[in-house]
Amino acid sequence: MTTAREGEELTRVGPGTVMGALMRCYWMPALMSSELKADGPPVRLMLLGEKLIAFRDSAGKVGVMDHRCPHRCASLFLGRNEEGGLRCIYHGWKFDVEGNCLDMPSVPPPDFKQKVKAKAYRTIERAGVVWVYMGTATEAPPLPGFEILDVPEDEIRVSFIQRDCNYLQALEGEIDTSHFGFLHVGHVDADELADDEPVRLTVTDRAPRYHLREAPWGTQYAGYRSASGGGTYWRFANFLFPFWSQAPNGEFGSHVHARAWVPLDDGHTMFCFLRWKRGVSALTQQQPAFKDGTPIGGTGRGNTYLANTTDWLGRFRLAANASNDWGIDRAAQHSNTIYSGIDGIHLQDQAITESMGPVTDHTFEHLAPSDQMITRTRRRLLMAARALRENGVAPPGSADPEVFRAVRSGYLHSEGDYPWQEIYAQQLAAAVHPSSAPLRAAE
Repeated sequence: MTTAREGEELTRVGPGTVMGALMRCYWMPALMSSELKADGPPVRLMLLGEKLIAFRDSAGKVGVMDHRCPHRCASLFLGRNEEGGLRCIYHGWKFDVEGNCLDMPSVPPPDFKQKVKAKAYRTIERAGVVWVYMGTATEAPPLPGFEILDVPEDEIRVSFIQRDCNYLQALEGEIDTSHFGFLHVGHVDADELADDEPVRLTVTDRAPRYHLREAPWGTQYAGYRSASGGGTYWRFANFLFPFWSQAPNGEFGSHVHARAWVPLDDGHTMFCFLRWKRGVSALTQQQPAFKDGTPIGGTGRGNTYLANTTDWLGRFRLAANASNDWGIDRAAQHSNTIYSGIDGIHLQDQAITESMGPVTDHTFEHLAPSDQMITRTRRRLLMAARALRENGVAPPGSADPEVFRAVRSGYLHSEGDYPWQEIYAQQLAAAVHPSSAPLRAAE
């Protein structure tokens, strides 16, 4: 079981925390590029418990910095984004995207702008996303070597959703394989489904067995069930440092994607989903359905958003949330039309992890053998964070992002009695790869 101390170390991400230090070793997806316009208004941004602002200057470069002006700490969110920099409206001091002070018009000559610098972080844009590096290394590491980052930008679908809970419980909801047969399709009888419906075997056996391993990128599980007509049905999934996951919700051979659970602060997370449009098969795009073609209740994929606001936590919030009980329909739950009463696979996961509170008390848990992926991932994170703190050991993938490249998740059928890691390697070698180009360095 996770102790109180371990829970504290795992979930706290602000400056000076052990997990916050680990997170700062990596590039983090922070905003959609489309959120920032050249000379447009700054955007409030929370990352790892820090209040920041993001803006795009006249030349299109992106700056992310502490929202406080280094003069008198007035918020630069109120600033004027003009002529290559952001000007504080209090005394007119102006800063570029790197935090350099360009102008001190309220100070009689000689001024001292060369001695003043705003706290700014390095940024890069890739895949329609603004990435931020909050670490202190003189040379920033490359971006993670995900296959999806080698895909042309117009072939990538990007979505962001804010979740009102700690990053760890959001991430763990993603790598928990046994909940699918209950939370999402607990009301479905296998006899009501066509033989080729992907969820058929999940509801045939709601207590899957699985293999687990520690990998260079993090942890991996392989859930398996006997397939009708022989063979084995597999669901491979991964945790990748420091907060990425790959879910088994697509066909293994073409399921190129990456899912981040970015800590905004201890109690809020931004889900960032990058996926290859051409790698999504027609079968995967369809909502799961019964034999007669009727969609399975509760398995919708769309989400309804509230309008973004300028609040620190005002971006990409769902309309269904704790204030309205995530839209739960008790009649649908009672009639077994929707097992949870909540319509939408992502929303069901969102409701469960948010219902635990902002930061769950892990000492209250009673973990089972089916939770081994959870316990192993927690240990992997803790050991890496402590090794960084105590011995300066770089956490997995931070210095060598290529460890993330040969990683894939998804479902598949196999024949024969082969070791599971051999099956994974064979399927990976036979998979569709969008690009064989080498990792592009961060500019």
